[in-house]
Amino acid sequence: MKVYAMNQLLFGSKHQPLRKNTPVIALIVTFITLLLFTVVPLCYSFLGYPFYPSKRFSRPETSDSSSVSVEFDSIHEHESDRKCDIFTGEWIPDPHAPYYTNTTCWAIHEHQNCMKYGRPDTGFMKWRWQPDGCELPVFNPAQFLEIVRGKSMAFVGDSVGRNQMQSLICLLSRVEYPIDDSHTPDEHFKRWRYPSYNFTLATFWTPHLVKSEEADDQGPTRTGLFNLYLDELDEGWTTQIEEFDYVIINAGHWFYRPSVYYENRRVVGCRYCLRENVTDLPMYFGYRKAFRTAFRALNSLENYKGVTFLRTFAPSHFENGEWNRGGDCVRTTPFRSNETSLEGINFEFYMTQMEEFKIAEEEGRKRGLRFRLLDATQAMLLRPDGHPSRYGHWPHENVTLYKDCVHWCLPGPD
Repeated sequence: MKVYAMNQLLFGSKHQPLRKNTPVIALIVTFITLLLFTVVPLCYSFLGYPFYPSKRFSRPETSDSSSVSVEFDSIHEHESDRKCDIFTGEWIPDPHAPYYTNTTCWAIHEHQNCMKYGRPDTGFMKWRWQPDGCELPVFNPAQFLEIVRGKSMAFVGDSVGRNQMQSLICLLSRVEYPIDDSHTPDEHFKRWRYPSYNFTLATFWTPHLVKSEEADDQGPTRTGLFNLYLDELDEGWTTQIEEFDYVIINAGHWFYRPSVYYENRRVVGCRYCLRENVTDLPMYFGYRKAFRTAFRALNSLENYKGVTFLRTFAPSHFENGEWNRGGDCVRTTPFRSNETSLEGINFEFYMTQMEEFKIAEEEGRKRGLRFRLLDATQAMLLRPDGHPSRYGHWPHENVTLYKDCVHWCLPGPD
């Protein structure tokens, strides 16, 4: 389906032309809207992964996964009937933004409440995503709620995923606030219901996606030491996910932390655990296995009929040091696409996700299950200005010890 036709379907009749200055204060929410309800998903016609212009990458075959060749610019061919690649583009100024504030939305956690804690600039809230070769429509919360009437959506993963859900709640608050319909008092497992639309939003906290436990609250780097059971399901979410119509899965930053890897309940290695006689493995080993197990869980659930979205890795933006060694994110404007590139650890994380996603999508297709790619990595890579830094922490924290360049200010790019 062409973008033109889809815009009419989702965001207005053919008699109401789209505004050219289409704001995307919650970019990923708009991505979801476009991807959820299309007959042929935008930029997802099994042509390859991912969609970055002017780059080509061929992943060498390893013993751990099948070789996946990636043609980064294959989607950019100039065709009269070309589809819109909404995942590749630039951030451009949007004077109309933001579309909610930290005083109009109660869903913003203190850690992302940058304006409350004194961020002096406001420009980070005034950008919109401009895809290459097409326009994104204004997010219409009323129409979104009509589309998902009677449906349910779950965000499965870490606090970056929860950050995304909060952004969605804030956007929808212009139409209706949800009521708390949680099954547990645990703040890590929340459900929100929109009574007028019988629509449910949920978040399932599972930063490693698989069964895990904290073995030491300090560990070698004072960020904890975790036991990851890479072949075991995290029943905190897998036992509750069958009922959901849309599942958005993400994970990433917790895999930096020291971890001991288990398979069949036996130690197979670790990530910087500093234990004698335990082989130190790259973090991508655990990352790959965790996504494989999580996707296997979704593909094996008997009653699951939903659509699974992989929301790709959102890189952090620490500069001039690591998070605990003076690193910070003080830029006040986005990067242009030619000013930075995905490389190093970020690139490895991204490609690991893409490879496991492709395997899972092929397996799911045999069962009639749908997998969709929510490829937000490039858009998020270009937003070093959108993090809280020291402007989003609890008042009692000694913020000089930690700057947050992982999560996103709300309102902001997420």
